[in-house]
Amino acid sequence: MKTKLTVEEPSRKTPVRAEVDVLVVGAGPAGVMAACAAAGQGLRVMLIESRGYVGGNLTIGLPILGFLGRKGNQVIKGLPQAFIDRMRARGAASEHKPCRNHVSLTIIEPEAAKDELLGMLHDAGVELLMYVFCSDVIKEGDDVKGVIIESKEGREAILARTVIDCTGDGDVAWRAGVECHKGGADGGMQPPTLMFSMRGVDMPALRDAIVNHPDEFDMDVMPPEQFRTGKFITVGFRKKIQEARAAGYEIPVARTILITGMAEDEIWVNMSRVCGVDSTDPASYTEGELEARRQTYEVERYLRDYIPGFRNAWRDKVAAFMGIRESRVIVGRYVLTADDIVSCRRFDDAIGVASYPVDIHHSHGDDCTMVWCEDCYDLPYRMLVPEKVGNLLVAGRCASMTHEAMASARVMSSCMAMGEAAGRAARIAIAEGVPVADVDVDAVRKELADTGAYLR
Repeated sequence: MKTKLTVEEPSRKTPVRAEVDVLVVGAGPAGVMAACAAAGQGLRVMLIESRGYVGGNLTIGLPILGFLGRKGNQVIKGLPQAFIDRMRARGAASEHKPCRNHVSLTIIEPEAAKDELLGMLHDAGVELLMYVFCSDVIKEGDDVKGVIIESKEGREAILARTVIDCTGDGDVAWRAGVECHKGGADGGMQPPTLMFSMRGVDMPALRDAIVNHPDEFDMDVMPPEQFRTGKFITVGFRKKIQEARAAGYEIPVARTILITGMAEDEIWVNMSRVCGVDSTDPASYTEGELEARRQTYEVERYLRDYIPGFRNAWRDKVAAFMGIRESRVIVGRYVLTADDIVSCRRFDDAIGVASYPVDIHHSHGDDCTMVWCEDCYDLPYRMLVPEKVGNLLVAGRCASMTHEAMASARVMSSCMAMGEAAGRAARIAIAEGVPVADVDVDAVRKELADTGAYLR
């Protein structure tokens, strides 16, 4: 690797912007839940975000997968369900629908999600600061004492008794010296996707093709009857992609993944695929965004020419950023494994329950592998606790997991459950006067249960 040139910066004093009890970095699904859960009892809780809105992957057209377990029972409740309740009150979310492939799906309206999440933060009394990047951490010994932020106002510090890293990429943990890993044994990470939506889709024609002509319009594992009514995700049409490729179309995936939106004529398309993208490398991330956007035009052409219902549809929206499936994960006091998932393992320190399959989008090629557990599995508190760095919790897809386990727990329902647990643990630890690593997990579990979360 070529050695980078360096410059020497003069030493300087950095102004302190704020001193808070709990600082949450990253306002995605995990971060918003963490901030709301930490707030209360007179604590000052701040949430910082680099974008000009909150919600992360909840705002890019994805459905929320995994609210239900394999047996049809609801396994994600608490604050995540409170968010869904707010969305449903304004007609912006569907019911939790069982799904043969994804266990369950919940459709949401992305723009409404931004508003309702802001409402939750406001109601909880969380201080929100957007348009700032976390560029460094402040440490005393092995303990994190705050972060350095950069913005148009310059370089500032935010001091905190506890920091929760919900960046998705483990930015705070990595800068704090927490051991982190990327990808599988060969370092390969799951490729990201740039979502886009089509309007004017003839939904009856699409449903008719799947339900009444399954030999031609094939689904991988889902029965055709699943598509007769209600919201759905298609994963299939492999024959149509093969036909299109034979005709010269450049389709980056082996399967056609379509997701109904909240509007009756709306479909969100999950079919771009850019292998080799590293979201922690801005050059790689930039090239990935450009390539994904190029791919969407060919996918759009394919849909119009090969999939019933799309002939007169038009592109309506493109997500503001690619959905990143994988980047850094930390090494915590426990590393969740695929065996934990497929064996439906239970933990004494469980702070959440998850059910989504091990869904690995291959780092090379155009396909994926899915492995289901028979029921659901526990998320242990220790996976949120870095092994050697104190005053820090890590929640979301950057928590402590193997490459294979992350392929399951990365979905938004699980990330929200981890975020809620991290926020409640941070607040209880402050009340107890102990580090978050030493919090009474039974007290955290009791509060989670008392406030509506599901624990087996």
